[in-house]
Amino acid sequence: MKLITWISLVILLNVIFSWGTNLPQNVGENVPAGKLKSLSYAPFREGQDPMLEIFPNEKQMDEDLELLGKVAYNIRTYASAEGSMPLIPDLAKKHSLTLLQGGWLGSYKANNAIETAKLKAKNDLEIAELIRSANEHPDVVTRVIVGNEVLLRGDLEPEELIAYIRQVKRAVKQPVSYADVWSMYMKYPELIKEVDFITIHILPYWEDEPITVSAAPAHIERIYKQVQKEAKSMNAEKPILIGESGWPSGGKQRGNSVPSVVNEARFIRDFIQVATENNFDYNIVEAFNQPWKAAFEGIIGAKWGLYNSSREQVFPLTGYVYENPHWYKNLLASIALFLLTLIVFKKELPVLNTQRLLSFLVISQTLATLFISQSGTLWATSYTHFQCFQTLGILSFNIFFVYFILQRIINIFTKQVNSPELSNRLYYGLLAVIVYAIIKTVILAWDGRYVDFPTAATQLVVFSLISLIFINRIIEKISEIDLDSLFGYIPRKLSSVKNIGYAILGLGIALIVGESYAFIVSRDLIMAYPSMFNRLVVATLFTLTNFQLLLWLMYLVLLAIPFFISGKQASLKSH
Repeated sequence: MKLITWISLVILLNVIFSWGTNLPQNVGENVPAGKLKSLSYAPFREGQDPMLEIFPNEKQMDEDLELLGKVAYNIRTYASAEGSMPLIPDLAKKHSLTLLQGGWLGSYKANNAIETAKLKAKNDLEIAELIRSANEHPDVVTRVIVGNEVLLRGDLEPEELIAYIRQVKRAVKQPVSYADVWSMYMKYPELIKEVDFITIHILPYWEDEPITVSAAPAHIERIYKQVQKEAKSMNAEKPILIGESGWPSGGKQRGNSVPSVVNEARFIRDFIQVATENNFDYNIVEAFNQPWKAAFEGIIGAKWGLYNSSREQVFPLTGYVYENPHWYKNLLASIALFLLTLIVFKKELPVLNTQRLLSFLVISQTLATLFISQSGTLWATSYTHFQCFQTLGILSFNIFFVYFILQRIINIFTKQVNSPELSNRLYYGLLAVIVYAIIKTVILAWDGRYVDFPTAATQLVVFSLISLIFINRIIEKISEIDLDSLFGYIPRKLSSVKNIGYAILGLGIALIVGESYAFIVSRDLIMAYPSMFNRLVVATLFTLTNFQLLLWLMYLVLLAIPFFISGKQASLKSH
C-alpha cells in the first residue's frame, strides 16, 4: 500500500510539472483576419530536395496552396524553371493567391570552360522561365525578383547581377527587384538605382549583433528607415519590400536570439503590428519547414515555417500558443515508461525505506520523462537516413545506460557490491559519451554556426551522474564523488585519468573562444564597434549570456569532475 501511495504521488507531481511547464502563452495581438500579407513558399516535403532534384508533384503543391490561401494573400517563390516549379502560378491563381515570383541565380565560376558554360546556361534557363511565366500570368505574378542573396553568398559580382536585372526589366511589365540581406544594399548602393523596388531581408536571429525577440520589431523598423534614408540620399526613393523576416521555432541559440515556437509566434505577431503601423510591405519566411536545409544550415535552417513538413500548424496566428501542443502525449508516454521501469525492479523496491524508495521513484520518473523528451527532440530533427540511424543508436545506448544506472542505485541502497561487469559498463559507457561530447565540442568551437549544442543527446547521462552524486552525498552521506564511489570502479592503472577532465574543461574554454571569435570577425559588428576591445567585450557578452552554451558548459563540467577527483586520488595513491 505504501509503495502504491508513493508511486501515485510521483506520477501526480509529474502531471503537475508537465502541465505547469506547458501552459498556453499570450504572444501578443492576433494577426488581422488571421491572414498574412505574404509568405515565402518552398514546396519541398520530407524526403524532397531541390539539390537532389527531388520535387513535389502537382497534387502536393495544390494541397499546399489551398492551405496557404487560407492564411496569406500572396506567396513568394525563389525559383522558376526547375522540376515542378513552373506549375505554381496556375495553382496560385486557382486558390486566389498572387505571386511574387523569383528566379534563382547561382555561380557560374568553374574549373573549366565546359562546366562554366553549363552553369551559365542554367542561369539563362532560369531567367528565361521567369520572363515567360511573368508574361503569361500578368494577373497572378504581380512582381518579380531576380536572384536571392547572390551577393551575400559571393556567387556573382554586382555587375553580373545587374546585367540579369536589366535583362528581365526589358522583358517584363511587372516591377523588378533583387533580394538580399539589408546590408548588401548598403554595401552596393548602385543596386538601389537598378531595381524598381528595394527588397531587403531583415532576420534579427541571423544579425551579426543578435537581439532578443522582444527587441526585434524595433530593430526591423530602424533598419527599414536606414535603407529608406540611403535611397533618399541617392534621389532614388523607391518602394521597399521586407522580402524576408521571421524567427526560428527551434535550433541553436545565438547570443540573445532564442529559437522557440512561442518566440516565433511572438515575433510574427509583433512584427505584423509594427508593419501595419508603419505601412511596411512585407513577406514572412516561411510557409513550411524545409528539412532539406538542415544539410546546409543545421536544425535551425529547417525550423522557420508556420507549418511543419507534414503540413501541421506549428502555431496559430490568433489566440494562445503552446510551446509543445502535444505535451500530454509525452506525459502519458513518460508515465508508461516509469511504470515499466518499476516492473523491472519490482523485487528490490519493497525492501527500501521511505527516503530511498522515494528517491528511486523520483529519479526513475525524471529519467523516463527525459528519455521521452529526448526521443521526440532527436527524432523530430533527424532528416536523413544517417541522422535517423544515429538517433536510434543514441536512444538504444541510453536505454542500456539508464538501466545500468538504476541497477547501480539499487545496489547502493541495498548495500550490494557491484559486479565488475556492471562497473565496467558504466565506466566505459561514460567514456563513450565523453568521446562524443569532445567531438561535438571541437566542431562547435571550430565552426559551430550551424551546429546545435548536443544537450538533448547527453542529458540522460548527465542527469544520471547528478542522481548518483545526490544519492552518495545526500542519502548515503558519502562525501567523495569519484568514479569508484559513483560506479564502484576506478581504472587503477590509469592515474592520468584526470587528463580526461582537463581535456573536457580545455575544450569548454575553446568553445567560449570560438563562439566569441565568430562574433568578433563579423562584418556588421566590425562596423558597429571599430575598437577591437569594445568588440571583444560585446562578443564575449553575447557568448556568456547564451543559455544553451552555458548549459552545455555545465554538462562538460559535470562530466569532468569525477575524472578530476579520481585522477587526483590515483596520483596520491601512486606516491
